[in-house]
Amino acid sequence: MQFAFLIWNIFLAFIPFIISRYLFLYAKPDVKKYFIFFGMGIWLLFFPNALYIVTDIVHLQNINEVPKWFDIILLFSASVLGLLLAFSSLHIIEMILKKYVDTKYIQLSVFTILFISSFGVYLGRFLRWNSWNIINKPFTLFQDIGERFLLPHEHIQTWSITTFLSILFYLLYFTTQKLSGFFK
Repeated sequence: MQFAFLIWNIFLAFIPFIISRYLFLYAKPDVKKYFIFFGMGIWLLFFPNALYIVTDIVHLQNINEVPKWFDIILLFSASVLGLLLAFSSLHIIEMILKKYVDTKYIQLSVFTILFISSFGVYLGRFLRWNSWNIINKPFTLFQDIGERFLLPHEHIQTWSITTFLSILFYLLYFTTQKLSGFFK
């Protein structure tokens, strides 16, 4: 049960997907815009969990009990599932945004979401923060976040990793969007 944490991480990756599906169902003209945007805020709190699974590769170790290729396939499969859930969820959010936001701001919104989420992945992987810490440890969490924004020159690793992940996720998302159009 070395990778039992993957079950939890995959469960967490499904949450933003489920939230986005519900938001899509409720994003009707008669539903107040603030309700939809509040739901998107909740979605954004959980969205980094779907992308986070990609970083679980750090758990790859040399353990003689099972072949290394098995661990690689398991972690890779979980990462792909996380990305599929993330990008499906983001695509749904993008469709919702098109109902409420001028089209020229959509790509900027997508990149901003991915940047914020990449920062969230950093917070989870390196500082060990979780989505629910906004409820049970909000002051300490916001202190950590604020420190990185107020003193960015002292947190080069934070911004390097966040920028790298943002670009990676954006390129992957953009590629999947183009490929999905190719197969239509």
